[in-house]
Amino acid sequence: MSSSPPAAPRPSLLRHHDFRQLWMGDTVSVFGMQFVGFALPLMAVQLLGAGAFEMGLLATLESLAFLLISLPAGAWVDRWRKKVVIVLGDLLRAVLLLTLPVAWLLDALTMEQVYVIAFAVGCITVFFDVANQSYLPELVEGDQISEGNGKLQASQQTAMVAGPAAAAALVRALGSPLTIAVTAVCMALSSLFVSRIRHREETPDPAQRRPLATEIREGMAFVLGHRLLRRIVACTGLTNLASSAVFALFVLYAIRTLGLSETTLGLVMSVSAVGGLLGAVSSERFARLVGEGRAIPLSAVVSGVAMLSTPLASVLPAVPTLVVGGFLISWSVVVYNIAQVSFRQRLCPKPLLGRMNASIRFLVWGPMPVGAFLGGLSGRELGVVPTMWVSAGLCLLAALPVVLSPLLGMRTLPRELDALGAPAEAEPETDQEDAHPRP
Repeated sequence: MSSSPPAAPRPSLLRHHDFRQLWMGDTVSVFGMQFVGFALPLMAVQLLGAGAFEMGLLATLESLAFLLISLPAGAWVDRWRKKVVIVLGDLLRAVLLLTLPVAWLLDALTMEQVYVIAFAVGCITVFFDVANQSYLPELVEGDQISEGNGKLQASQQTAMVAGPAAAAALVRALGSPLTIAVTAVCMALSSLFVSRIRHREETPDPAQRRPLATEIREGMAFVLGHRLLRRIVACTGLTNLASSAVFALFVLYAIRTLGLSETTLGLVMSVSAVGGLLGAVSSERFARLVGEGRAIPLSAVVSGVAMLSTPLASVLPAVPTLVVGGFLISWSVVVYNIAQVSFRQRLCPKPLLGRMNASIRFLVWGPMPVGAFLGGLSGRELGVVPTMWVSAGLCLLAALPVVLSPLLGMRTLPRELDALGAPAEAEPETDQEDAHPRP
């Protein structure tokens, strides 16, 4: 009996026109977000005199929309063309961010305006992120999703490596408000690239729409109805709650407590982010080595331990401590994200992708404004350094939901789902290299 010849390997996504446009647009966009992420808090601290509570409030408003509107946003995105959402999202954010340098040039910039723009940009980002993350499975085949996510993560990590240093140089040369103007240009370029995608999406038939609440419940039921997704969501949400308190105060902590200049801070962030770039290119090999299921809890533990480096920088040499800790944080977060995002994208039926991603964003990003606000409040009442210690310790404890789960014994993860039935779950696999997922 002759066996059928093996299927020819698919060509690299580098030859895929639509993926290239999405990739280039995403790359430009994430560079822009690195610029604004660096310049906006610096502008608040250095030009507007913001303290711990004000910085916590700013970080709260930046992510508050994920708590308020992410669930209906997912249902709406599933009703719209995702390409249109991405293009309009970039253009609207560009216009809003441009109001900050304009107000500064007119000597009319206030902290209140910064708060409003941060919240408005956050609202648009909710729709943009849900559409962006749900668009990749529309453009590429299922067995190429991991490759696509790896390339997108590589771009994001490259931006995190080069972005802070470039932003610091721009702040030195132009000032933080005009650096934010550069971000607006990046957003406009991103929208241009994505607009060139040729793929024609089929808009869902309006006659088949059901009540919004029903569609939202379907997305949430999918996430909470799967035992592995529940564990992953719990870990990510608790980590984001604790780490948001750290990140809300980080610029203030680095500038005022550790005495770093903005240039040194930019270099620390850039060098630390090299770990994320390494994570993007090594995630598949790491998953093959330890098992794709086991990669999730192991990377969560590494991230929690490494987060302790932030408060340790107040008693150890600051720059090397932050660099080593930041490198490990970046590596582990990227490995964790590639593993769990690829898992849920494979698992979820395409018509449910927007609602699934929005439900997860609500559950894991919703805690971020709460954590940022509590961090700012605690920083004002207890001090910045004690807040850093408590928050970093909570980041380590947040790994428990995936450590104490079947994931630690799994080499493979589920790959199929009956859209009308229960999730097809994988059993824990042995450690043999030839272990295969259940059919």
